[in-house]
Amino acid sequence: MTPAINSAINAKISYQIHEYTHDPAAESYGLEAAEKLGLEPHKVFKTLVVALDGKSLAVAILPVECQLSMKLIAKAAGAKKAAMADKNAVMRSSGYVLGGVSPLGQKKLLPTFLHSSAESESTIFVSAGRRGLEIELAPQDLLQLTRGRFAPLLI
Repeated sequence: MTPAINSAINAKISYQIHEYTHDPAAESYGLEAAEKLGLEPHKVFKTLVVALDGKSLAVAILPVECQLSMKLIAKAAGAKKAAMADKNAVMRSSGYVLGGVSPLGQKKLLPTFLHSSAESESTIFVSAGRRGLEIELAPQDLLQLTRGRFAPLLI
């Protein structure tokens, strides 16, 4: 069990775990998950951690085939600027390795923003805390567990 799965269990939400064999040569962890699980890429969401104004961190969750707008994540978080967080800061803050960062069960609860396209989905897939492991859950449950909110995030 990963901290992500444990957080879903403890919250007593409905979820499903999907596992696949991760290929270390895969260029995109999220697109690999969509392909290997036979899913449309707009249903699989990646977890990105950004640095806000060079001081604090926040989490952006968006479809794997899309690009994060730094302006929009900064605006959503009430910051002036956003940039991708240093990988070591991401691993320290989340407790996960890159490519397996889940928005659930992170060591530190960070401000979390889920792209608004998830509002129209009954379930979405996010990393369950390691490469090759996805958790399917309702977007509203994801927001409840992360204390997050919907926001426009895409370029």
